[in-house]
Order: sequence, then C-alpha cells, then structure tokens
Amino acid sequence: MKKIDIFDSTLRDGAQGEGISFSVDDKLKILQRLDDFGVSFAEAGNPGSNPKDLDFFRRARSLKLNNTKLVAFGSTRRKDVSVENDDNVKAILDADTEYAAVFGKSWRLHTETILNVSPDENLSMIRDTLSFLKQNGRKVIFDAEHFFDGYKDSPEFALSVLNTAERAGAELIVLCDTNGGCFPDEIGRITEEAVKASGVPIGIHCHNDIGCAVACSVAAVKAGAVHVQGTFIGIGERCGNANLSTIIPDLQLKLGYECVPKESADKLTETARYIAEIANVKLSGSMPYVGRNAFGHKGGMHADGVAKTTKSFEHIPPEFVGNSRSFLLSEVSGKSTVLSKLKSFDSKLDKSSPETSRILARLKELESVGYQFEAAGASFELLVLKELGRFLPFFKIEHFHVISTQSYDVNEINKANAMVKIKVGSRFEITADEGDGPVNAIDRALRKALEVFYPQLRKTHLVDYKVRVIAAGDSTAAITRVLIESTDGEKVWTTVGASKDIIDASLKALLDSIEYFLHIKAEEARKPTSGKTGERKR
Repeated sequence: MKKIDIFDSTLRDGAQGEGISFSVDDKLKILQRLDDFGVSFAEAGNPGSNPKDLDFFRRARSLKLNNTKLVAFGSTRRKDVSVENDDNVKAILDADTEYAAVFGKSWRLHTETILNVSPDENLSMIRDTLSFLKQNGRKVIFDAEHFFDGYKDSPEFALSVLNTAERAGAELIVLCDTNGGCFPDEIGRITEEAVKASGVPIGIHCHNDIGCAVACSVAAVKAGAVHVQGTFIGIGERCGNANLSTIIPDLQLKLGYECVPKESADKLTETARYIAEIANVKLSGSMPYVGRNAFGHKGGMHADGVAKTTKSFEHIPPEFVGNSRSFLLSEVSGKSTVLSKLKSFDSKLDKSSPETSRILARLKELESVGYQFEAAGASFELLVLKELGRFLPFFKIEHFHVISTQSYDVNEINKANAMVKIKVGSRFEITADEGDGPVNAIDRALRKALEVFYPQLRKTHLVDYKVRVIAAGDSTAAITRVLIESTDGEKVWTTVGASKDIIDASLKALLDSIEYFLHIKAEEARKPTSGKTGERKR
C-alpha cells in the first residue's frame, strides 16, 4: 500500500477563511486532535506575521505528538535583504520546529509584477532561504506558489524554480494551484511533468475556486504526488482549500493508498465535526463522508433499497468513516422509511405491528399541525421512544414567564427576561435569566435551572436556529415551525417544534433538544455496567 503524507493547513490557511479566528488554545486543541487522527504534518501558523503564532509554537513544544510533525510557515527572504537579517526567516527559526514550509514564486507574472525582481533574483531568494534554514537544522518543504499558472505561462521558468529548491536542500516540493482555477486533467498532466523533472518527492496544494480542489488533488496523486495539502473541512480564503475530510477517504478507502493509520479511519467524522465546532463553522449536511446527510435516504424507493441491501444506494458503509445511516422522513418517504427507522429501536417491529400503525398515526397528526421530521431526527427518536413506552421524563416545566421589551432606539440593546419553574423528582427549582430576545432568555433560564440537577448540560449549546412560517389563512395566526440544531462538541442533533406561538414552538424544540441529550447520556452511562434498563440516577 503506497503511503501518502497528509499535510493539514487548517490552523494556517484555514484561518484565512472569512469569520474564522483561532485562539492559541483553539489551535492547541485542534493540533492534538489532528495528531490523534494521524495526519503526517500540521502547518500551524506564520510566526513572522503575528505574536499569537509565536506564542502558539512556544506552548506547542510541551505537547507530546505521536503522529504529526509540527510545521512553521513563512516566505523566502525579502528582496535586497540578506537572509541572516530577514525577520520572517529568523521567526521561522524561533518557532523551533523540525520542519519549515517556505513559499516562493514560480510564476514570472508574480516575480516581475508583484515582487518587482528579476527571475534570477527570485531564484536567489529561494536558494538563500532554503540553504540558510537547512544549515540551521531545519527540514524544508518548499511551496512553489502559483506553480500551475506559472508552468502554463513558462514551463522553463517554473521548472527552474523546482530545480533551484531541490539543489538548495528542499526535502519536498509542493506544487500549488494558488488561484484554484485549474482542472484535474491539467493538474495531472503538469504534475506528471514535474515528477519526471524532480529528484525529490512532489506534493500538491489546491484551492477550490472552481470547485475542483479535491478532484485536482486526487489527479495529482495519480500522476505521482506523494504528499497532499489541504484543510480538514475545506475552509480557507475565497472558496476554501482542498477538503482533507473528503480526500483522505477518497484515497484510502477508494484507491488503496495509506493516508492515516487504518484504525483512524472511523474517527474521520468526529474529527471533522470537532474541528468545525472549534472553528465555529456549520458543517454542511451534504459534505461527503462526514455530513449528517452523507448517508441519509429520503425517497421511499431509496430507503426501501437500503433496508434490503445497503450497497444498493451507499458507496461505502457509513461506519467506515464513523458516520451513521439516517432515513429522512417526508411526504415522499413512504411507510418503508418509517419502518426502517423503527427497526433500529426494535427489530421485531414490522408493517403490521400495532406500534408501527400507532406511530404512523401520531406522525400524521403532528405533521397536520406543522411538524416536519425530515431534518429533526432527534425529535423523531423521542417520539418513537415515548410511543413505545421507553422514555422516562427527566424533568417537568411547572410554568414559565417571559417579558420582552423593544425599543426603536438603534443605540439601545433590546433584552428579554424569563423565569422558569421546573420539577425534577420531588424537587423544584425556580430560576430567572435574561437574553437577547425571548427565546434566548428562556433557553438560558431553563438551562440554569436544569444544570442544578444535570451539570453535563453545560457542555451543550445551540448551533443553529431556524424559523419557518407556514401560511394558514390569516398570516398573523399562521403556524410557526422551529428547527434547533444543538451540539455537545462531539455529537450534533436537530429537534423541531411547531405552534401558532413562536415562543411555544421554540420551547418545544428546545425541550426536545435537552431531553434527547439527557437520554443519550443516560443510555451511555448504563451500557458499561449492564445491558438492562434500570432506575435513572439523579
């Protein structure tokens, strides 16, 4: 099995994406998770660009990394500055990493227009920087920036850049499609030429500006590249970088390359979701392999086919990448879809079971008043558990009260206050809190009260909140459907509520979210000691 080194740039290139900012603690957590997953390299920042990255590299020295080599990033020396006096190059040394990634220009347009230097001076900048770092004990990865555009403009110049980097001591040369505008056939053809011309291993670094970054990366590997750069969930400036959570299983599960340890493959989904959570990025449900709908089946025929043989509509078993199969409930699903979901609760259930008929009737009843369970799997699971008599309530809301004040003064912050009284067993708790609007206020008050009894709720929070108004005659009396997506940093689940009152609809979805989390945690707590259902501990 041929080894492909995976070089993750989430902490450097990924941080250039809009709205993404990692703290030093964030970067340390992600680095540890990347090491646990088994990527070969992690490019963690540019120590010459800001003090935060220097602080990160200092603190990262105390981490014990078993699989991942930490890499400091920087550019070649500036023109008219000796390499010994270049602050950026000195910062790379100060990062004290075994590996350094240095980028240099390989397109004459950039050399002559952006840097305003001659081609020969550009080569000198590359030679001086790599030689200096090599002499100071660093292993150097050279990123040939804009290589593919440069090769199409002048193959001779682009290849002279690679030759210079090789002679200066580069361990590896990475071909960069920096503008992200090349097609896979171009990448494959040019990579093959570079592999033939180079005496050191070749890598690939693609951006996704025309939506081809993953395909281009795979094409480069097929052409001889042995090192792939990208970000774990495809984040990065403009349209993002090559998505490693897609590339890794493409290469390892589909094409037989070894990218990460075999035992790590089923950690792919949890790693992607963990990084998305820290980056505060909503992971697309349709993202290949790791999205919540990557193995979701909605059409009745598809669901029926998967129920009979999974490979009829699934290219791999979802558990290979740590994901799970789901059946999306909708008007096109049919009875077989519902039954497929029910069998995960009780394999003895069939189409003629009274429980099946009762649950179907309850679904139709709720859908008639605005509910929709297609995207709310957690609410559907609770519904089934309750109908089967397998759900024990964790708490009861005795009453709640919300006061919301609004001002048309743009300089005044509108706040809402909520008070809630709950009952857990024979105990009561009354709590109040305020929030940015009535839904946020009731959420904060409810969690504050429940955390007295269930402190594990502190790990959970809302990721997304969607409202849809379903017209029903007078629009002011229409049904409001609310979808809430929640997470504990590991799992993500979605719940639904519907009502003529938006606060009531929101509260129903919120209660389902909390009850679902408490239920799965109670189930997990019971598994190690006994397979039997017992009394719930308070």
